[in-house]
Amino acid sequence: MSIPVIPFYTLPSAHDLPANRVQWKPDATRAVLLIHDMQEYFLRFYGTDNPLVHELIANISAIRRWAKAAGIPVVYTAQPAEQNPLDRALLNDMWGPGLTKADPALKAVVAALQPEADDTVLVKWRYSAFQRSSLQQLMQEWQRDQLLIVGVYAHIGCMTTALDAFMRDIQPFMISDGVADFTEQEHHMALSYVAGRCGAVLSMAQLLDTSVSTASPAHPVMNREQLRQLLLSYIDEGESEFADDDNLMDYGLDSVQVMSLVAEWEKYGIKVTFEELARKPSLNAWWTLYSQKQAA
Repeated sequence: MSIPVIPFYTLPSAHDLPANRVQWKPDATRAVLLIHDMQEYFLRFYGTDNPLVHELIANISAIRRWAKAAGIPVVYTAQPAEQNPLDRALLNDMWGPGLTKADPALKAVVAALQPEADDTVLVKWRYSAFQRSSLQQLMQEWQRDQLLIVGVYAHIGCMTTALDAFMRDIQPFMISDGVADFTEQEHHMALSYVAGRCGAVLSMAQLLDTSVSTASPAHPVMNREQLRQLLLSYIDEGESEFADDDNLMDYGLDSVQVMSLVAEWEKYGIKVTFEELARKPSLNAWWTLYSQKQAA
């Protein structure tokens, strides 16, 4: 019922890839990078010194660096510890209780891939990263319709997420040497399924080579929750203490802090004036303004 011990196998090379039914090409202006379930809990089943894990982490690190430079949003999934059995539901029957309080460090994303301040971390409840999460909403807000998938395990969560993306009219790309699996056979099965039924398969080298010409300037992308947290840091109020349409001046936000927000938005490649922000100082109004400028 638990995840098995996973032996070493060689990650597929560009010569081992299945033929794609579609001719989709990744575009840095349309893509989101999904780093799927790269938690210590899932990697421990490969053992303490499995070369497969070292290569996987190195490849994902290189892809993440490229994504950051290209202005591609980076999203992580991470399963919570001590899941309520009702929340976990049928996963209990298939895999047991999952993460428990026995070792809280296992919940963390592996050290070499720790999320950065401008990344988004989603709670993972089911095989698909879209289930019970805001992933689709975030992609719509960012006006992006391609998903680059790396992480573990290829034939479970990664493949299911790719299929779910396809069903939502989002083009999924599985990076062949940016995912790992239980066995080499299951790894290749996942690649074949995605290439033939719901997406495209590329090697890391192909991804970086085909996308470099479409790369946008290296600006991070802000999401709504990051804007909320930024405002909370200025007004020093609990998250539940202001509504999305409340006038933030009523909570102590002053003109100096509004000017600081102008500078903060420039870090995201967004030019905004003091007058634009002061016109209607609420979370909803500012998020609408940010989204319009980001789209433009």
